[in-house]
Amino acid sequence: MAGQSKPARLSPWGSAVAGASGAVIANALVYPLDIVKTRLQVQVKRPNKATSGTPGDDDDNEVHYTSTVDAINKIMASDGMAGLYSGMTGALIGVASTNFAYFYWYSIVRSIYMASNRVPKPPGTVAELSLGAVAGAVAQVFTIPVSVITTRQQTQRKEERKGLIETGREVVNSEDGWTGLWRGLKASLILVVNPAITYGAYQRLKETFFPGRASLKPWEAFLLGAMSKALATIATQPLIVAKVGLQSRPPPGREGKPFKTFSEVMRYIIQHEGAMSLFKGIGPQILKGLLVQGILMMAKERIELLFIVLFAYIRKLRATKLRKAVENAAAQAKASLPVTTN
Repeated sequence: MAGQSKPARLSPWGSAVAGASGAVIANALVYPLDIVKTRLQVQVKRPNKATSGTPGDDDDNEVHYTSTVDAINKIMASDGMAGLYSGMTGALIGVASTNFAYFYWYSIVRSIYMASNRVPKPPGTVAELSLGAVAGAVAQVFTIPVSVITTRQQTQRKEERKGLIETGREVVNSEDGWTGLWRGLKASLILVVNPAITYGAYQRLKETFFPGRASLKPWEAFLLGAMSKALATIATQPLIVAKVGLQSRPPPGREGKPFKTFSEVMRYIIQHEGAMSLFKGIGPQILKGLLVQGILMMAKERIELLFIVLFAYIRKLRATKLRKAVENAAAQAKASLPVTTN
């Protein structure tokens, strides 16, 4: 019966820890791709400027990258291997907090949905996307400051590189003040459709290809996670590029004037580079997404299974201790009874 499988389900807290742990592992493994896609997305090519990528070509010493491989080579040439991991601490903190919040709230809102007798079960595609969007929106409000700081760190030059706290102070001391830590919040709230599409597609693919399965094999979770993330990335790439533009320093052509809205970023990119530039960096973005989402869901499935086994073992130990305590109490009570003789 369906009710018999409920004890095997994790609490929202357990699901959140599993999701956050999987996300940290996945993002740590492919972090250099995150640096590359951010650098590609934030750069704006300007006409009549050399783009060979060596410092000194532009009056502001701006380095330009032509591809993923070109970006890796130039970052390593100027900053060494450490350059590919710039801002990693803040990024992983952001990944952990965002995914913890997302999976926590997603588990809660989905449990509420499944407990209702007025809605169809399992939830349809639209309902699954809506549940993911609600969870993603709540998570973004609490975690976007770390995303803003990380984006700044990833686009800093070697000579001006700062730590997490110092970069945060720089953001706060800008013209936006404390609100600068929530720069790009509107774009981020719109971008909740990305994880919503990702996890909605994952659930639908899981129910379609592996119906009734409580857990998947590692390769199955990896494949479904990668497929669902690819779909989400292609659909939302222009918004991703606009969000990065909002959270990073303004390009030299703006003369220090920051963007105010994601639509302003998109107009600027189209004006200076053409509409297809809204998809710049999509190569490493998709590659990173495929690897991260695949590894994340694979790790999450394993960690959730580990938690279920661990919690079952803890419950068994508690039940055994309780039973022994009851038996000991009963034996002591029986021993203390007065012996009656005829």
